[in-house]
Amino acid sequence: MKGLERFDALVEAFSALPGVGKKSAMRFAYFVTMSDSFAGMRLASAIDDAIRLTVRCKQCGGLSEHELCEICSDQNRNSDTICVVENAKDILILEQSGAYEGLYFVLNEMSEQAVSKLADMASVIGAKEVIFAFTPGLSADAIMFYIEDRLSNLGLKFSKIAQGVPTGVSLENIDTLSLLKAMQDRMKA
Repeated sequence: MKGLERFDALVEAFSALPGVGKKSAMRFAYFVTMSDSFAGMRLASAIDDAIRLTVRCKQCGGLSEHELCEICSDQNRNSDTICVVENAKDILILEQSGAYEGLYFVLNEMSEQAVSKLADMASVIGAKEVIFAFTPGLSADAIMFYIEDRLSNLGLKFSKIAQGVPTGVSLENIDTLSLLKAMQDRMKA
């Protein structure tokens, strides 16, 4: 809109976020500029602080404001297990669930350096098990197989998170691969 270049730029910035459409972006922009400019200033400050002060944990690759994240620094965490995830966001999701109390390793990219770093971490902390929490697929299976092969000399147990039918979803809404995995990995009732 002519004469509203800055407002339009803000709408564009919001709409560049995942899951935010043009209408939502316009509502957000209007809210932070016209309805509650103080909230807009807090948002801008929080974004600035997060960008400047958030780094990757030196040990696991997760999000941190220090050299080591709170999880890697926590002496009460179970160091027997390392859960390997695809990205740091996965750690946040698993932590919200409260279902896991061990350590993590973020495998942002498949490289020899990343696998060596995982091996070093497992050796240093004395891990006994590596749990893979990847999005199911052939490439994930290949990565798991490669890591298992490379770390086979460490005497680790390897496992992956269960896959299959989610709670409350009818079979007609399940994709074929998930249904196949659910049948293959079935458990005693």
